[in-house]
Amino acid sequence: MIAQLTGEVRSISVDRIILEVAGVGYLVSVTPITSSAITLGTTVTLHTSMIVREDSMTLFGFIDQKSRETFELVQTVSGIGPRVALSILAHLTPETLAHAIAAESVETLSAVPGIGKKGAQRILLELKGKFSSSGSSAPINMTQSQWREQLSGALSSLGYSPRDADAVLSVVAIDYANRGIDPAVADLSDLLKAALAGGRS
Repeated sequence: MIAQLTGEVRSISVDRIILEVAGVGYLVSVTPITSSAITLGTTVTLHTSMIVREDSMTLFGFIDQKSRETFELVQTVSGIGPRVALSILAHLTPETLAHAIAAESVETLSAVPGIGKKGAQRILLELKGKFSSSGSSAPINMTQSQWREQLSGALSSLGYSPRDADAVLSVVAIDYANRGIDPAVADLSDLLKAALAGGRS
């Protein structure tokens, strides 16, 4: 799990940048707000969220930790993926989003492209009470399906077949249950370490 990157900005576009860290160029998806705050050739630190899918690994970067936490929290809403979450943060600051949710403002949320009235209502329903007055999010927990999906994607990217990945998921679930820990509250990096320690079936 890559949570932070510090390096030189090698390329900038509206929605992505290339950040060179120790000779490696990382392609990072960003909001227009973030890209406009960055200068080519300078050294910056981005708070990042890595989304692992069966066929891809994508880095999303933010200037501050609050934005990254909000990005991850928004994705806990059913039907909201990383691209839509990024679109929300491209139009609303974490503070504005928190205030819109507290005020139950469907108008503010539905103004974001790709959300619509029904999407706005779903966001209000599922995120109510999860922001403090300052816009900070509460601790983010994955659902049972989310941790399984993300860990399965990570294992797949490492060469595991769907059958092997499912077997390892079962081992991890049993291991966490024996320790009295809910996998849904664990970091993906910790789940992956546990999975790799269990080996392939």
